[in-house]
This record gives sequence, structure tokens and C-alpha cells, in this order.
Amino acid sequence: MKQLVYNRSVDAADALREELLGLGATVHLLQSDITREIICIDLMRKAADLTDSLDALVDNAVGLVGRLTADAPAGTLIEETYALNVFSLMKNTSLAIPLLRKGQNPSIVNITSVASRLGAAGATLCESAKGAADTLTRGWCKALAPTIRVNSMSPGVIDTPFHVKVSSPEEMFAGAEANPLQRNGTAAHIALAIKFVTENDFVHGESLDPNGGQLMR
Repeated sequence: MKQLVYNRSVDAADALREELLGLGATVHLLQSDITREIICIDLMRKAADLTDSLDALVDNAVGLVGRLTADAPAGTLIEETYALNVFSLMKNTSLAIPLLRKGQNPSIVNITSVASRLGAAGATLCESAKGAADTLTRGWCKALAPTIRVNSMSPGVIDTPFHVKVSSPEEMFAGAEANPLQRNGTAAHIALAIKFVTENDFVHGESLDPNGGQLMR
């Protein structure tokens, strides 16, 4: 059984649900604004009503709430950025642990970003939040072992609606040209990487970087 959590992307959630149903999966859609703790608690209560265990938790709360120059006042942008990218991850992980401990080969995958190490003007708040998510991953991998494995996924430039909103076509083209593979990634590339870390029970405390060579370690 798969539980898909969405907030505003109703059409995309419905489309994915139909695709998974066509493959024979049992799918439940759960709507949730995970920036609010009381909603996170209700989300996990609903999850527990549907199943008594979780095999994997994929924390994919990602958002560039707004761009900010280094000399501009941040206003509420700091709180909003961290509420979405960091605090929601902390809340949902904590709440999901009891279900994960009952799962089969349970693991957590936190979606971060290669931008936390590359840097990008105007997106520093989001990058720092993703750096915090990587730090949480490393801490949790020690705190939750050996029962629950924890890894992070740090994608490069991926052709998704997120980038359509925050990047111009020219920026996307430039990203592809600068990549050694001469192209940007797709959501399917990230899904395959997530599948790998959830299935391989000796991958733990890692940050996988599916970015086509944009950043090499």
C-alpha cells in the first residue's frame, strides 16, 4: 500500500494515483499542509488508521518560498522557508518513527538539493534549509540505527513544475548545457535513486547526488 501526501497539487496527485492503480498498487491520497504541526499530527493519525506499519518515509517537502538578495530584509521569508523545508521534515519524521519501527527494512529518505553545496545567488535561504536537512539526515542515521536507515537525496537541476516556477527557460537551458551529460534530469531519475536506497539495506547515512555530474565528489 502506498500513501501519497500532497498539499495544493491536486491534479498531479490524482494523476499519480491513477498511474499507480493501473500498476496494481493500493493507493491512498492524504491532503496536508505539513508546515503546521497540528496538521502533521492529524496526517500521521490518518496514516496509522490505514496501516499499522511503514516501510519507507520519503520527505519531499521542497520549496523556494522566495528569492532574496544578501542585503535585503528577510521579513517572514526565513520562517516560511524553514517551516516548509526543515521544520516539517523534523515533525513528520518524529511522528512517523513508531510506524517505521514496525516496518520491513524501514528507511527514511530526505529530499535535499545539490544547491546546498553549490550555492546560488538569491536562493541562499532555501539552500541553507537543505543543508540543515542534510545535517538532520546524518544525525538521525546514528540516532535511529540499527532499526531505521536514513539517507538523503540531493538532486541537481530536474525538469519539474518546481523549476518551471522558479527558473526561466533560459536558465534551464543553461543548466543543461553546463551539465557534463548535456541535459537536465527528470523525476523518474530521482525515483529510481530513491528506490535503490529504500531497497538496499546496507545504504545508510548517505547523501546520493543524482545530478548528471553537475557536482562531483
